[in-house]
Amino acid sequence: MSKFTGSKWKKSRHLNFSVLETGDELKKRAYGPGQHGQDRKRRPSEYGAQLLEKQKLKELYGLNERQFRRLFMIAKKDKTVTGLAFFRILESRVDNLVYRMGFAKTRAQARQLVNHGHVTVNGKKVDIPSYLCNVGDVIGFKEAEPLGVVKASVEGKPAIPAYITVDAEKYQGTFARLPERNELPKDINEGQIIEYYNRKL
Repeated sequence: MSKFTGSKWKKSRHLNFSVLETGDELKKRAYGPGQHGQDRKRRPSEYGAQLLEKQKLKELYGLNERQFRRLFMIAKKDKTVTGLAFFRILESRVDNLVYRMGFAKTRAQARQLVNHGHVTVNGKKVDIPSYLCNVGDVIGFKEAEPLGVVKASVEGKPAIPAYITVDAEKYQGTFARLPERNELPKDINEGQIIEYYNRKL
């Protein structure tokens, strides 16, 4: 399945959900894109509602269907509640942690930093955005002088989740612990996503 490369704002309006986690996409026009965007108010079917929740979470983390399904299957084998385990796996991706630590303004920007080999985990270069970090891993940059985009993002003083610690002066952060459900996106009903994949498997 090919990756969506169009407007994130249009995607957010289609899903009625801010995939950039800022809410800016829905402030001006809180309805679907296109000529008939305001007319699409039909209540979705049960399957449609499940699909919508799956699409929201998939777009939030910027994954394609194959990546998303693979991580869900890993979560399903975990002893933790499947929904929470799935969220924790998604949060432990190195590109997501770079974003959560405030070193990038978006996950797409964080993914680019990782792809281009700027990011290190425990002092070793990691250039695979899907790399799963463990609790205690330290994320930093191989350059002695931080990149302009990283510096600009940190200077914006982004909100840092409690399960992450950041040393802004050293441009590095630690994945201190696994997140709890109340620290994760509240607009997602993970139960619907589990039901969606139970239909498919």
